[in-house]
Amino acid sequence: MAGHSKWKNIQKRKNAQDAKKGKIFMRHAKDIYIAAKQGGSDLDTNAGLRMAVEKAKADNMPNDNIERNIKKATGTLDGANYEEITYEGYGPGGVAVIVHVLTDNKNRTAAEVRHAFKKNGGNLGESGSVAFMFDRKGYIVISNTDGSIEEDELTLAVLEAGAEDIESHEDAFEIYTTPDEYQEVVDHLMQNGYEIADSEVTLIPQNYNKLSTKDEEKMMTLLDTLEESEDVQDIHHNLETSD
Repeated sequence: MAGHSKWKNIQKRKNAQDAKKGKIFMRHAKDIYIAAKQGGSDLDTNAGLRMAVEKAKADNMPNDNIERNIKKATGTLDGANYEEITYEGYGPGGVAVIVHVLTDNKNRTAAEVRHAFKKNGGNLGESGSVAFMFDRKGYIVISNTDGSIEEDELTLAVLEAGAEDIESHEDAFEIYTTPDEYQEVVDHLMQNGYEIADSEVTLIPQNYNKLSTKDEEKMMTLLDTLEESEDVQDIHHNLETSD
């Protein structure tokens, strides 16, 4: 993982998405769904969900939308029968891609995902075809844009809390944990006054794939196309985006 900033990739994608207003609520909906799915619907005990809801409200996401996504994740949305499906495949230049969807019509969703890959120079694979290239980890970001955080002090705090690794970048620290230790580390950092910019249990690539400018543009178009689908909840890939 060293030398590759997942945070840089996240920020680049979020900045591009936020240029379109409709993407803002979609991103919040995904974050809320994932947090509730992983830790339950109780805001008092699920710090990740509490943080996702606070961010959504800060962007004026309606409460009805927030509640609906929590209910989707916990299976309590009346009249809905949603199925979780994972698709694996390769994007342009051999980039590994994993797409998690939540759908009430798997045939429709399968066709949309397959079309997105085919149209943008990729192809779907069998289950397990790329999953082995990723590790499931707790991932936490602490912003340090003003340079006020002491790296040694933070490193000691996260390691004491049970984190596996911490990486320092120009404007942020990236912290990695096991899935089991994730919530404990998040709680410990918040109790010690650190402001968390982003956190989730996610898939971290073991290696990153850097593409030519042409292939990277195709890959970004593939991601945009997939994100247009309301069924797509999360996308993981091992693209190393250019600056």
